[in-house]
Amino acid sequence: MTSHEWKIHNPDGGKRVVVTKDLPGDRWLQLLIRADCRVEICTSIDALSVAEIKAAIGSRCDAVIGQLTEAWGDTLFAALKAAGGRAYSNYAVGYNNVDVAAATRHGIPVGNTPGVLTETTAEMALALTFAAARRTGESERFLRAGKYQGWLPTLFLGKLLQGRTVGIVGAGRIGAAYGRMMVEGHKMHLKYYDLFPNPDLEAYIKDYAGFLKARGETPISCDRSDTLEDLLKTADCVSLHTVLDQSTHHLINAERLSLMKPDAILINTSRGQIIDEAALVAHCRTHPDFRAGLDVFEDEPALKPGLNELENVVLVPHIGSATSWTREGMAILAAANVASILMGFPVWQQPDITPFLKENPPQAAPSIINAPALNLVGPPGATTDR
Repeated sequence: MTSHEWKIHNPDGGKRVVVTKDLPGDRWLQLLIRADCRVEICTSIDALSVAEIKAAIGSRCDAVIGQLTEAWGDTLFAALKAAGGRAYSNYAVGYNNVDVAAATRHGIPVGNTPGVLTETTAEMALALTFAAARRTGESERFLRAGKYQGWLPTLFLGKLLQGRTVGIVGAGRIGAAYGRMMVEGHKMHLKYYDLFPNPDLEAYIKDYAGFLKARGETPISCDRSDTLEDLLKTADCVSLHTVLDQSTHHLINAERLSLMKPDAILINTSRGQIIDEAALVAHCRTHPDFRAGLDVFEDEPALKPGLNELENVVLVPHIGSATSWTREGMAILAAANVASILMGFPVWQQPDITPFLKENPPQAAPSIINAPALNLVGPPGATTDR
Protein backbone atom coordinates (compact mmCIF):
# COMPACT_ATOMS: atom_id res chain seq x y z
CA MET A 1 0.00 0.00 0.00
CA THR A 2 2.50 2.69 1.26
CA SER A 3 5.50 2.81 3.56
CA HIS A 4 3.27 4.04 6.40
CA GLU A 5 1.96 1.68 9.07
CA TRP A 6 -1.61 0.46 8.71
CA LYS A 7 -4.03 -1.35 11.01
CA ILE A 8 -6.88 -3.47 9.63
CA HIS A 9 -10.19 -4.14 11.40
CA ASN A 10 -12.87 -6.59 10.23
CA PRO A 11 -10.69 -7.94 7.39
CA ASP A 12 -13.55 -9.96 5.89
CA GLY A 13 -15.89 -6.97 5.54
CA GLY A 14 -17.58 -6.64 2.18
CA LYS A 15 -16.90 -2.90 1.82
CA ARG A 16 -13.44 -1.35 2.02
CA VAL A 17 -12.98 1.94 3.90
CA VAL A 18 -9.65 3.74 4.18
CA VAL A 19 -9.07 6.04 7.19
CA THR A 20 -6.01 8.26 6.78
CA LYS A 21 -5.43 8.85 10.51
CA ASP A 22 -6.32 6.85 13.59
CA LEU A 23 -9.33 8.38 15.32
CA PRO A 24 -10.20 8.51 19.03
CA GLY A 25 -12.79 6.30 20.64
CA ASP A 26 -14.35 3.04 19.49
CA ARG A 27 -17.95 3.77 18.51
CA TRP A 28 -16.99 5.19 15.11
CA LEU A 29 -15.20 1.96 14.26
CA GLN A 30 -18.15 -0.15 15.38
CA LEU A 31 -20.45 1.87 13.12
CA LEU A 32 -18.32 0.94 10.12
CA ILE A 33 -17.97 -2.69 11.15
CA ARG A 34 -21.75 -3.00 11.57
CA ALA A 35 -22.04 -1.64 8.02
CA ASP A 36 -19.92 -4.63 6.86
CA CYS A 37 -16.81 -2.52 6.26
CA ARG A 38 -13.22 -3.66 6.22
CA VAL A 39 -11.52 -0.67 7.87
CA GLU A 40 -7.90 0.13 7.05
CA ILE A 41 -6.40 2.83 9.30
CA CYS A 42 -3.11 4.62 8.81
CA THR A 43 -1.50 4.72 12.25
CA SER A 44 1.57 6.77 11.31
CA ILE A 45 1.93 10.29 12.71
CA ASP A 46 3.20 11.80 9.46
CA ALA A 47 0.54 13.13 7.11
CA LEU A 48 -0.10 11.19 3.91
CA SER A 49 0.69 12.90 0.62
CA VAL A 50 -1.76 12.96 -2.28
CA ALA A 51 0.27 10.23 -4.00
CA GLU A 52 0.22 8.09 -0.85
CA ILE A 53 -3.53 8.50 -0.40
CA LYS A 54 -4.06 7.60 -4.05
CA ALA A 55 -1.94 4.47 -3.54
CA ALA A 56 -3.94 3.61 -0.42
CA ILE A 57 -7.21 3.91 -2.36
CA GLY A 58 -5.87 1.41 -4.86
CA SER A 59 -8.12 -0.35 -7.35
CA ARG A 60 -11.04 -1.01 -4.98
CA CYS A 61 -12.19 1.33 -2.26
CA ASP A 62 -15.72 2.15 -1.20
CA ALA A 63 -15.05 5.22 0.96
CA VAL A 64 -12.40 7.32 2.70
CA ILE A 65 -12.34 9.27 5.94
CA GLY A 66 -9.70 11.98 5.54
CA GLN A 67 -8.18 14.90 7.39
CA LEU A 68 -8.19 18.68 7.02
CA THR A 69 -4.41 18.53 6.44
CA GLU A 70 -4.94 16.68 3.14
CA ALA A 71 -5.63 18.26 -0.25
CA TRP A 72 -8.73 16.51 -1.57
CA GLY A 73 -9.11 17.67 -5.17
CA ASP A 74 -9.76 16.24 -8.60
CA THR A 75 -6.84 13.78 -8.45
CA LEU A 76 -8.05 12.00 -5.35
CA PHE A 77 -11.76 12.09 -6.14
CA ALA A 78 -11.06 10.71 -9.62
CA ALA A 79 -9.02 7.92 -8.05
CA LEU A 80 -11.74 7.19 -5.49
CA LYS A 81 -14.43 7.10 -8.17
CA ALA A 82 -12.33 4.81 -10.38
CA ALA A 83 -11.93 2.44 -7.42
CA GLY A 84 -15.71 2.25 -6.99
CA GLY A 85 -15.80 4.83 -4.21
CA ARG A 86 -19.14 6.17 -3.09
CA ALA A 87 -18.33 8.50 -0.17
CA TYR A 88 -15.73 10.75 1.43
CA SER A 89 -15.95 12.35 4.87
CA ASN A 90 -13.69 15.08 6.22
CA TYR A 91 -12.76 14.70 9.88
CA ALA A 92 -13.50 18.39 10.50
CA VAL A 93 -16.35 20.84 10.34
CA GLY A 94 -14.42 23.04 7.90
CA TYR A 95 -13.68 21.77 4.41
CA ASN A 96 -11.44 24.37 2.78
CA ASN A 97 -9.08 21.47 2.02
CA VAL A 98 -11.76 19.83 -0.13
CA ASP A 99 -12.66 20.73 -3.70
CA VAL A 100 -16.37 20.04 -3.27
CA ALA A 101 -17.07 20.88 -6.91
CA ALA A 102 -14.59 18.20 -8.01
CA ALA A 103 -16.20 15.67 -5.70
CA THR A 104 -19.62 16.53 -7.10
CA ARG A 105 -18.40 16.13 -10.68
CA HIS A 106 -17.29 12.62 -9.80
CA GLY A 107 -20.53 11.90 -7.93
CA ILE A 108 -18.87 11.56 -4.52
CA PRO A 109 -20.84 12.76 -1.47
CA VAL A 110 -18.65 14.80 0.90
CA GLY A 111 -19.36 14.66 4.62
CA ASN A 112 -18.17 16.85 7.49
CA THR A 113 -18.64 16.94 11.25
CA PRO A 114 -20.57 20.05 12.41
CA GLY A 115 -22.28 20.59 15.73
CA VAL A 116 -19.84 18.91 18.11
CA LEU A 117 -17.06 21.51 17.97
CA THR A 118 -19.04 24.59 18.94
CA GLU A 119 -18.56 25.01 22.70
CA THR A 120 -15.21 23.21 22.71
CA THR A 121 -13.64 25.55 20.16
CA ALA A 122 -15.31 28.61 21.69
CA GLU A 123 -13.83 27.66 25.05
CA MET A 124 -10.36 27.43 23.48
CA ALA A 125 -10.81 30.91 22.01
CA LEU A 126 -11.81 32.07 25.48
CA ALA A 127 -8.74 30.40 27.01
CA LEU A 128 -6.43 32.03 24.47
CA THR A 129 -8.08 35.40 25.06
CA PHE A 130 -7.33 35.43 28.76
CA ALA A 131 -3.96 33.75 28.40
CA ALA A 132 -3.00 36.64 26.12
CA ALA A 133 -4.68 39.31 28.25
CA ARG A 134 -3.10 38.11 31.50
CA ARG A 135 0.25 37.11 29.94
CA THR A 136 0.16 33.60 31.38
CA GLY A 137 2.62 32.17 28.84
CA GLU A 138 5.21 34.84 29.53
CA SER A 139 4.84 34.59 33.28
CA GLU A 140 5.00 30.79 33.31
CA ARG A 141 8.23 30.80 31.28
CA PHE A 142 9.60 33.44 33.66
CA LEU A 143 8.73 31.30 36.67
CA ARG A 144 10.06 28.03 35.24
CA ALA A 145 13.33 29.74 34.30
CA GLY A 146 13.94 30.51 37.99
CA LYS A 147 13.64 34.27 37.53
CA TYR A 148 10.87 34.84 40.08
CA GLN A 149 12.28 36.76 43.05
CA GLY A 150 9.01 37.55 44.78
CA TRP A 151 5.85 39.57 44.36
CA LEU A 152 6.17 42.98 42.67
CA PRO A 153 3.50 45.63 42.03
CA THR A 154 4.59 45.90 38.38
CA LEU A 155 5.21 42.23 37.56
CA PHE A 156 3.45 41.11 34.33
CA LEU A 157 0.70 43.68 34.28
CA GLY A 158 -2.03 42.51 31.93
CA LYS A 159 -5.30 43.79 30.53
CA LEU A 160 -8.67 43.77 32.30
CA LEU A 161 -11.44 42.85 29.85
CA GLN A 162 -14.45 43.25 32.14
CA GLY A 163 -16.81 45.79 30.60
CA ARG A 164 -14.69 46.31 27.46
CA THR A 165 -15.70 45.55 23.86
CA VAL A 166 -15.23 42.14 22.24
CA GLY A 167 -15.38 41.78 18.47
CA ILE A 168 -16.12 38.57 16.61
CA VAL A 169 -15.47 38.09 12.91
CA GLY A 170 -17.91 35.43 11.74
CA ALA A 171 -21.03 35.01 13.85
CA GLY A 172 -21.81 31.38 13.12
CA ARG A 173 -22.21 28.76 15.82
CA ILE A 174 -18.70 28.99 17.24
CA GLY A 175 -18.36 32.76 16.98
CA ALA A 176 -21.74 33.32 18.60
CA ALA A 177 -20.95 30.87 21.41
CA TYR A 178 -17.67 32.68 22.11
CA GLY A 179 -19.46 36.01 22.05
CA ARG A 180 -22.05 34.85 24.57
CA MET A 181 -19.30 33.51 26.85
CA MET A 182 -17.54 36.87 26.83
CA VAL A 183 -20.75 38.81 27.37
CA GLU A 184 -22.23 36.63 30.10
CA GLY A 185 -19.00 35.90 31.93
CA HIS A 186 -17.33 39.30 31.67
CA LYS A 187 -20.08 41.84 30.89
CA MET A 188 -18.41 42.83 27.63
CA HIS A 189 -20.10 44.80 24.88
CA LEU A 190 -20.28 42.75 21.69
CA LYS A 191 -19.65 43.82 18.11
CA TYR A 192 -19.70 41.36 15.25
CA TYR A 193 -18.91 41.43 11.57
CA ASP A 194 -20.60 38.92 9.30
CA LEU A 195 -22.06 38.93 5.81
CA PHE A 196 -25.35 37.91 7.40
CA PRO A 197 -27.05 39.29 10.53
CA ASN A 198 -27.49 36.96 13.48
CA PRO A 199 -30.88 37.93 14.94
CA ASP A 200 -30.83 35.13 17.52
CA LEU A 201 -27.53 36.37 18.94
CA GLU A 202 -28.75 39.96 18.98
CA ALA A 203 -31.99 38.98 20.73
CA TYR A 204 -30.09 36.89 23.27
CA ILE A 205 -27.78 39.77 24.18
CA LYS A 206 -30.72 42.19 24.32
CA ASP A 207 -32.51 39.90 26.78
CA TYR A 208 -29.34 39.60 28.87
CA ALA A 209 -28.96 43.38 28.87
CA GLY A 210 -32.52 43.62 30.20
CA PHE A 211 -31.66 41.15 32.95
CA LEU A 212 -28.63 43.22 33.98
CA LYS A 213 -30.64 46.44 33.97
CA ALA A 214 -33.34 44.84 36.11
CA ARG A 215 -30.69 43.99 38.67
CA GLY A 216 -29.35 47.52 38.72
CA GLU A 217 -26.23 46.64 36.74
CA THR A 218 -24.85 48.38 33.67
CA PRO A 219 -26.48 46.87 30.56
CA ILE A 220 -24.36 45.68 27.67
CA SER A 221 -24.88 46.08 23.93
CA CYS A 222 -24.68 44.00 20.76
CA ASP A 223 -24.10 45.63 17.39
CA ARG A 224 -23.36 44.35 13.92
CA SER A 225 -20.56 46.34 12.30
CA ASP A 226 -21.10 47.50 8.75
CA THR A 227 -17.41 47.01 7.98
CA LEU A 228 -14.58 44.92 9.32
CA GLU A 229 -12.54 48.10 9.68
CA ASP A 230 -15.07 49.59 12.09
CA LEU A 231 -14.92 46.51 14.29
CA LEU A 232 -11.12 46.42 14.31
CA LYS A 233 -10.90 50.09 15.31
CA THR A 234 -13.27 49.82 18.26
CA ALA A 235 -12.84 46.33 19.78
CA ASP A 236 -10.48 45.63 22.67
CA CYS A 237 -10.14 42.02 21.58
CA VAL A 238 -11.04 40.42 18.25
CA SER A 239 -11.68 36.72 17.72
CA LEU A 240 -11.73 35.20 14.23
CA HIS A 241 -14.41 32.60 13.45
CA THR A 242 -14.92 33.01 9.72
CA VAL A 243 -14.57 30.34 7.06
CA LEU A 244 -11.48 30.29 4.86
CA ASP A 245 -12.04 31.05 1.19
CA GLN A 246 -10.62 33.42 -1.39
CA SER A 247 -12.37 36.39 0.20
CA THR A 248 -10.97 35.71 3.69
CA HIS A 249 -7.40 34.69 2.81
CA HIS A 250 -5.16 37.22 4.61
CA LEU A 251 -8.29 39.00 5.82
CA ILE A 252 -6.14 40.30 8.66
CA ASN A 253 -3.16 41.96 6.97
CA ALA A 254 -0.72 44.75 7.81
CA GLU A 255 -3.19 47.50 6.94
CA ARG A 256 -5.97 46.07 9.08
CA LEU A 257 -3.64 45.29 11.97
CA SER A 258 -2.65 48.96 11.97
CA LEU A 259 -6.29 49.89 12.59
CA MET A 260 -6.47 47.94 15.85
CA LYS A 261 -5.84 49.48 19.25
CA PRO A 262 -2.16 49.37 20.30
CA ASP A 263 -3.05 47.10 23.22
CA ALA A 264 -5.72 45.04 21.44
CA ILE A 265 -5.87 41.24 21.49
CA LEU A 266 -6.26 39.13 18.35
CA ILE A 267 -7.43 35.50 18.62
CA ASN A 268 -7.54 32.89 15.84
CA THR A 269 -9.04 29.43 16.26
CA SER A 270 -10.42 29.30 12.71
CA ARG A 271 -7.85 28.80 9.92
CA GLY A 272 -4.28 30.06 9.87
CA GLN A 273 -4.40 31.60 6.40
CA ILE A 274 -6.96 34.16 7.53
CA ILE A 275 -4.03 36.09 9.06
CA ASP A 276 -1.01 37.28 7.13
CA GLU A 277 1.36 35.72 9.65
CA ALA A 278 4.44 37.64 8.49
CA ALA A 279 2.52 40.90 8.93
CA LEU A 280 1.43 39.78 12.40
CA VAL A 281 5.04 39.08 13.39
CA ALA A 282 6.08 42.54 12.23
CA HIS A 283 3.13 44.18 14.03
CA CYS A 284 3.79 42.38 17.33
CA ARG A 285 7.47 43.35 17.20
CA THR A 286 6.65 47.05 16.86
CA HIS A 287 3.64 46.99 19.21
CA PRO A 288 4.79 45.29 22.45
CA ASP A 289 1.45 45.91 24.18
CA PHE A 290 -0.45 44.15 21.39
CA ARG A 291 -1.34 40.52 22.15
CA ALA A 292 -2.30 37.54 19.99
CA GLY A 293 -3.45 34.00 20.72
CA LEU A 294 -3.14 31.47 17.90
CA ASP A 295 -4.37 27.90 17.64
CA VAL A 296 -3.86 27.69 13.86
CA PHE A 297 -1.06 28.79 11.54
CA GLU A 298 -0.66 29.88 7.96
CA ASP A 299 1.93 27.24 6.98
CA GLU A 300 0.93 24.66 9.56
CA PRO A 301 2.75 22.92 11.15
CA ALA A 302 5.53 25.43 10.36
CA LEU A 303 5.52 28.91 11.88
CA LYS A 304 6.50 32.06 10.05
CA PRO A 305 10.04 33.16 11.03
CA GLY A 306 10.07 35.06 14.31
CA LEU A 307 6.63 34.04 15.51
CA ASN A 308 7.82 31.66 18.20
CA GLU A 309 10.25 34.30 19.51
CA LEU A 310 7.50 36.76 20.39
CA GLU A 311 6.60 37.00 24.07
CA ASN A 312 3.33 38.80 23.29
CA VAL A 313 1.91 35.86 21.33
CA VAL A 314 0.35 32.73 22.87
CA LEU A 315 0.78 29.64 20.68
CA VAL A 316 -0.95 26.25 20.93
CA PRO A 317 -0.74 23.41 18.36
CA HIS A 318 -4.21 23.35 16.74
CA ILE A 319 -6.03 21.93 19.76
CA GLY A 320 -9.20 24.02 19.50
CA SER A 321 -11.44 20.96 19.24
CA ALA A 322 -9.24 18.78 21.44
CA THR A 323 -11.56 17.46 24.10
CA SER A 324 -12.33 13.76 24.25
CA TRP A 325 -16.06 14.35 23.83
CA THR A 326 -15.62 16.49 20.73
CA ARG A 327 -12.92 14.49 18.96
CA GLU A 328 -14.78 11.22 19.56
CA GLY A 329 -17.99 12.88 18.41
CA MET A 330 -16.28 14.03 15.21
CA ALA A 331 -15.15 10.46 14.57
CA ILE A 332 -18.70 9.16 15.07
CA LEU A 333 -20.13 11.72 12.65
CA ALA A 334 -17.47 11.06 10.02
CA ALA A 335 -18.06 7.31 10.24
CA ALA A 336 -21.83 7.76 10.21
CA ASN A 337 -21.57 9.81 7.02
CA VAL A 338 -19.65 7.05 5.29
CA ALA A 339 -21.57 4.08 6.69
CA SER A 340 -24.95 5.65 5.91
CA ILE A 341 -24.10 6.46 2.30
CA LEU A 342 -22.71 2.96 1.75
CA MET A 343 -25.88 1.46 3.22
CA GLY A 344 -28.20 3.65 1.16
CA PHE A 345 -29.60 5.69 4.04
CA PRO A 346 -30.91 9.25 3.44
CA VAL A 347 -29.20 12.47 4.46
CA TRP A 348 -30.12 13.91 7.85
CA GLN A 349 -30.66 17.64 7.45
CA GLN A 350 -31.93 18.75 10.84
CA PRO A 351 -29.72 21.26 12.68
CA ASP A 352 -29.33 19.09 15.79
CA ILE A 353 -26.89 16.23 15.17
CA THR A 354 -26.67 15.11 18.83
CA PRO A 355 -28.94 12.08 18.22
CA PHE A 356 -25.97 10.52 16.41
CA LEU A 357 -23.92 10.65 19.61
CA LYS A 358 -26.47 8.61 21.55
CA GLU A 359 -27.37 4.94 21.55
CA ASN A 360 -29.42 3.83 18.53
CA PRO A 361 -28.45 6.75 16.26
CA PRO A 362 -30.66 7.66 13.28
CA GLN A 363 -30.22 5.67 10.08
CA ALA A 364 -29.03 8.68 8.12
CA ALA A 365 -25.87 10.49 7.05
CA PRO A 366 -25.55 13.36 9.55
CA SER A 367 -23.96 15.98 7.27
CA ILE A 368 -23.33 15.80 3.52
CA ILE A 369 -22.12 19.14 2.13
CA ASN A 370 -23.03 18.52 -1.50
CA ALA A 371 -26.27 16.64 -0.87
CA PRO A 372 -28.43 19.10 -2.87
CA ALA A 373 -26.09 19.00 -5.87
CA LEU A 374 -26.17 15.19 -5.86
CA ASN A 375 -29.95 15.05 -5.29
CA LEU A 376 -29.54 13.21 -2.00
CA VAL A 377 -32.76 13.88 -0.13
CA GLY A 378 -33.62 13.51 3.52
CA PRO A 379 -35.67 15.13 6.29
CA PRO A 380 -36.01 18.93 5.86
CA GLY A 381 -33.55 21.12 7.71
CA ALA A 382 -29.97 22.40 7.45
CA THR A 383 -26.56 20.80 7.89
CA THR A 384 -24.24 23.80 7.78
CA ASP A 385 -22.21 25.35 10.63
CA ARG A 386 -24.32 28.49 10.72
